[in-house]
Amino acid sequence: MPWDPAQYLKFTDHRLRPAVDLLNRIDVANPAEVYDLGAGAGNVTRLLKERWPNARITGVDESQEMLAKAAAGAPEIVWRRADLATWRPLRPADVIYSNAALHWLGDHDRLFSALFSALAPGGVLAVQMPRNFSAPSHTAISEAVRSGPWRTKLEPLLRRAPVADPAFYFNLLAPRAAALDIWETEYLQVLEGDHPVKEWTKGTWLRPLLDALEEPERSRFEACYAGLVAHAYPRRQDGRTLFPFRRLFIVAKAPED
Repeated sequence: MPWDPAQYLKFTDHRLRPAVDLLNRIDVANPAEVYDLGAGAGNVTRLLKERWPNARITGVDESQEMLAKAAAGAPEIVWRRADLATWRPLRPADVIYSNAALHWLGDHDRLFSALFSALAPGGVLAVQMPRNFSAPSHTAISEAVRSGPWRTKLEPLLRRAPVADPAFYFNLLAPRAAALDIWETEYLQVLEGDHPVKEWTKGTWLRPLLDALEEPERSRFEACYAGLVAHAYPRRQDGRTLFPFRRLFIVAKAPED
């Protein structure tokens, strides 16, 4: 689907925090080859370059719109357009990093096994994925889809929760990893503005559904969803909205030899 960098980056600070938390847990001193899968607009990829200035940093993404924005802001980084489901590095990777991208892909048993196999000895696979799909912000999407005349058009686009429980990834990676750290964090995000939860999901999970509709149906569907999440996440008297958001983190290190 086409991405809108401006919409996605409306909540840059909140989206950046888990990326930094993941980066801080990677214990690799001087990597030569570092890949950022799902690099998007490149704001996190630039942090990888700051962390490892001597490494070859490659940002990989499927969105031409995102990569164009990324390349304009950081020409010193290598940018590659690729299908993340089939991407493999040209050389063994010292770090494969992915923040909020791999949940868009299915078949995680095959995907994570392939990415781990692409590591150099002692290399690290570091992944963060949202695991908030049972929260009202996401269940309200299905409710809105099934409550209007757009149901026939949109229902086939609904996806099941794409991220498994932590034990799934532990069972998949533990037999092969020299070290494995898996944890979850729920961030209490404090959002500003009108309909902030709707605006959040409009930059990600809601977007393909909106793109499938034309006006005025698109606006009516968006308003239906906005009403549902406004009820689930009421605006406080101080004008702010509390939006708890859970994320899953995985850091897996390959054996040295």
